[in-house]
Amino acid sequence: MAAATNTLTNSGPDDGERAGAEIVYGNEDCQKHSLELLEEMGFPRGVLPLKDLVECGRVRATGFVWMKQKAASKHYFEKSKTLVSYGEEVTAYVEKHRMKRMNGVKSKQVLLWVTISEMIIEDPARRKICFRTPLGLGKTFPITAFMTDEEEKKFLESKPESESASESGEEENNMTTTTTADHDQPQKIEQPLNN
Repeated sequence: MAAATNTLTNSGPDDGERAGAEIVYGNEDCQKHSLELLEEMGFPRGVLPLKDLVECGRVRATGFVWMKQKAASKHYFEKSKTLVSYGEEVTAYVEKHRMKRMNGVKSKQVLLWVTISEMIIEDPARRKICFRTPLGLGKTFPITAFMTDEEEKKFLESKPESESASESGEEENNMTTTTTADHDQPQKIEQPLNN
């Protein structure tokens, strides 16, 4: 079945940052669209496990994307031991190995829900993914913590055995990262988190 895709070509008063967007409707087509976007940007397929999607859109000219669910949802990532909440709508600006200015994503840290505003793979060779707050504080995990089982199996099979053992283990670098207010040009100061 062909994807139900509509393209906005005119910019009305309500279009704003969505003007000129490619929009897909329905859970099946939205799931496919979302996975293709994650793969294109270099992210693992399991990093945004959204449920019951009703609409997804992308403005290629600006990198703005959105994904609407029927209702907010939560997901527990076993490998990173993290509970994440996804609002009814998740938005971001995307580029290769980076989603910035994210809205609609929160992570439970101890007793608080912390807003996630950016996810980035700073050095793809290190195979690490970092999630940052609007203040620039972040947490880094092995990229395999957010891969689907099929994706992880293929990934680990393609690596030398010595690398596979360390990659599939616990979080290797549990660091707090402080950056400047300009998230596009980070100045990092890294310190181990006190757990």
